[in-house]
Amino acid sequence: MKLSREISDDGRFVRQPNRFTERLGPPEPGRYRLYASYACPWAQRVLIVRALLRLEDLLDVTIVDPIRDDKGWRIPDGDPLYLSELYHATDPGYTGRYTVPCIWDTRDERIVTNDFPQITLDLETSWGTSPDLYPERLRPDIDIMNDRLYHGLNNAVYEAGFSRGQQAYEEAVARVFTTLDLLEVRLAESEFLFGTLTDSDVRLYTTLVRFDTVYHGHFKCSIRRLADYPALWAYTRRLYAIPAFRDTTDFDHIKRHYYMTQTNINPSRIVPVGPELDWSA
Repeated sequence: MKLSREISDDGRFVRQPNRFTERLGPPEPGRYRLYASYACPWAQRVLIVRALLRLEDLLDVTIVDPIRDDKGWRIPDGDPLYLSELYHATDPGYTGRYTVPCIWDTRDERIVTNDFPQITLDLETSWGTSPDLYPERLRPDIDIMNDRLYHGLNNAVYEAGFSRGQQAYEEAVARVFTTLDLLEVRLAESEFLFGTLTDSDVRLYTTLVRFDTVYHGHFKCSIRRLADYPALWAYTRRLYAIPAFRDTTDFDHIKRHYYMTQTNINPSRIVPVGPELDWSA
């Protein structure tokens, strides 16, 4: 499926709904396999949570190639060779984009879920509880924050980058930087969004860590850089210092995926040099 199907008549990017939304059952070693990409922010969320909760023995993982072709995500040395084959094995009539993350049930041979907003919550509530990334007392506030992050930042950068109209682009960019401005104030006074590490920090990190590298230039979210926000820049590097965040962040995969795959934005497929950012500071 081509991205053009997700562009409205007035040039706005409208993300397709998730096709498979079954909730994850209790963990069974060897039964479930996560298909993910280091390039994809939605997939990196699940990789981070999997590492934080130490679920490696309960949830196997396959990392797809960062460069998609006409058949979608390729599975290096895999059987099958493309993620699309798993989608069609589950739903032969499927016509949407083949997205990561998704979780494959090896016993029933079907995709259980590609519902990226819910996957991390399921892992946090029924697969692992330490650290508690979704504490009951904070769940209403986390849900509100996650919704704000999605509409104001996580998805808004895509609405800016994929827009086909000036007004649609400018409205999306305005939301991005209004959200960043508010987060800068909040994080100037707190180490994490809720004082302790939660699911919301995971969701925010995967957008921030890509911001100066791809969203600022490639998606034209260019009013300010992340590095221009002292609190947000320090916050993102603080999270990067945590192994679960750092070890699932691959800037080579990120840059090659965005610049070489999204030829509607970058037809030359040239991958830019830089930016030079000190993530160890």
